[in-house]
Amino acid sequence: MMPQLQRYVMNELLRVFALALGGLVVILVFVGVLGEALRSGLGPEQILQILPYVVPSLLPFTIPATMLLTVCIVYGRMAGDLEITATKAAGISVMSLVWPALFFGGVLSVGTLVLTDQFIPWARDKIQETVWLATEDIFLDTLRTKGHIVDPRTNVSISCMAVQGRTLIKPTFRMRPRGGKVMTIEAEKAGIDFDLQRKEIVVQLHEVHMERGNDTAYQKQHVERFPIPDRDSKRKVPRDMTIKQLEDELSWLDRERADLDQRRMLMTAIALSRGDFEAFYRPEFLHFQAQIEQHTDRYNKVRTEIHSRFALSCSCFFFALLGTPFSIWQARRQFLMTFAFCFFPVLLVYYPIIIGCITFCKTHGNIHPASIMWIGNALLASVGLWVLNRVRRN
Repeated sequence: MMPQLQRYVMNELLRVFALALGGLVVILVFVGVLGEALRSGLGPEQILQILPYVVPSLLPFTIPATMLLTVCIVYGRMAGDLEITATKAAGISVMSLVWPALFFGGVLSVGTLVLTDQFIPWARDKIQETVWLATEDIFLDTLRTKGHIVDPRTNVSISCMAVQGRTLIKPTFRMRPRGGKVMTIEAEKAGIDFDLQRKEIVVQLHEVHMERGNDTAYQKQHVERFPIPDRDSKRKVPRDMTIKQLEDELSWLDRERADLDQRRMLMTAIALSRGDFEAFYRPEFLHFQAQIEQHTDRYNKVRTEIHSRFALSCSCFFFALLGTPFSIWQARRQFLMTFAFCFFPVLLVYYPIIIGCITFCKTHGNIHPASIMWIGNALLASVGLWVLNRVRRN
């Protein structure tokens, strides 16, 4: 059972944390998520469907800052009201008041790691599934409101005068294949259907006029297929994968790189034995080199994601270690001022260090992420322990 004094502190932490986190998430949802969803063409029904998956995805980014704000409010008020002074006068160590915040920060670190590793990849898959199921409505609503859609990835643009149900009135399709001439297709009307398995738009055109360069053609009916704009890559980005999936991919990449390197060394040995130095500039050799570089780049990103996930999740504990004694030390200041004194150095020092370490590890595979990814947390720990020692002595 938790002693009564620690229960009092823990209840204060839970109450303030819940209120602060709820308010921050609501602000982010209405200011950021809803605005971006509306700009992307999602309707109210689609937004409500993906909202339960979007909100938890925000928590790993909001929990650390909320934890720092919580300890600044709770311990700043307790110190300002002389509750901590009274506790120390009664012969109770200040550490008995500090450890509930450290315990809470540790629990939040574990919870953040679980969210990042298990829930967020699942939530992103559910969001993508919901969006794909609503692809037809999103596509037609975008054409209905904006009158055109452009996909820069495939160089395809679609525009029309109006949309009636699933029928486009006077549509125009423009395609620019790589290395080819621009092809323009105009029709009186076109029926739209979606092949979600192939992720293609199937268009039934009527009274069609086609033009490519100086060549023109007319057809009574014509069927054309276009890729759905902005479809995802087959390979997931590392942040959308679980740690188990990341570790499996690391093993696969290790095997692939070793195999490609052996084949490249064999080709090198054969070329040197024959004195065929031009072989190093042939497409076969350059292809092996390009594949090795691609696998190495992917390997560095996947390995960095694993270690950065642990380091960023544990920041909740280190924020508590820094903010709790600092709030007690700055007892005479307002809690918002104390939070600013803590948060702005964190914002200007801690996060640039973390971002710099992540970028460095992704681009330099000779440095293991475990050796530098914890530099930011180590800096927080050293400052927090120094302030905590001052609070214990005074």
